[in-house]
Amino acid sequence: MKIQLETFDQQSKSPFLLLHDPKLSDLFYWHFHPEFELVYIEGASATRHVGDHISSYKESDLVLIGSNIPHLNFDHGVTTTYQKEVLHIKPYFKTDFIQKTPELQSLEHLLELSKYGIAFFGNTKKEVGELLKTLYTLTPFDFFMRVINILKLLSQSKEFELLHKKPFVNKYNKKEQDRIRTIYALIDERYQEKISVDEVAQLCNLTKPAFCRYFKKATGSTFIGFLNQYRISQAKRLLLSGKNITEACYACGFESMSYFNRTFRKITDENPSDFKKRYLKN
Repeated sequence: MKIQLETFDQQSKSPFLLLHDPKLSDLFYWHFHPEFELVYIEGASATRHVGDHISSYKESDLVLIGSNIPHLNFDHGVTTTYQKEVLHIKPYFKTDFIQKTPELQSLEHLLELSKYGIAFFGNTKKEVGELLKTLYTLTPFDFFMRVINILKLLSQSKEFELLHKKPFVNKYNKKEQDRIRTIYALIDERYQEKISVDEVAQLCNLTKPAFCRYFKKATGSTFIGFLNQYRISQAKRLLLSGKNITEACYACGFESMSYFNRTFRKITDENPSDFKKRYLKN
């Protein structure tokens, strides 16, 4: 299964995009995007980091995140078996659909509140979580109607807390937002090939030192560290899908087995063969 680094199919005419059970626990993925995001995770206890808000959730979480609010992937550092569903809602759904449909005004209020970041709890979290877990099984029409129903339930719920006292304003300007998304898209598309820091810096119209400072500030990681984490995440999925260690190594952009093994151990605290044996045994 290919990890989706929150790059979007702009050709799709659907206002919704579902990422079914994406696994990013090995990545510190601090990111933002124009799409509204509804994320549900269960079977995990970890950090909820949305904008300036940092707290912990236990066992499960359901959060609606507004457009361009930076946030950390909710499964960062999770080692338990968990399930995650991420639903993205394109901005035009609010401006071109909801705002022009009087019957959907309650949904507009919900998306306005998402500027604060909204964490849901109680029966709302349980009910909506179950609905999200089966979205991927539905036909396009039923999928669309289910999302509308989910948004309706959230708009009517009283079981929520706002994560900020006022709407969060992204400190990155549009140019910087476009730049970081371009970098993520490049990694997602070309992780199997050699990608140099100089090449990415040039793509961003920055000097190499300036790019390194920028990327560290934006993601909390060096570019090579982030790229290696992404490649190891891909390698783990290849190993579990039946590929051998050599195949996984070279399919994910590593140029030598020794470097692959060292990097795998550094990121996961075990070597690739032990990882594969442990998961196949379980």
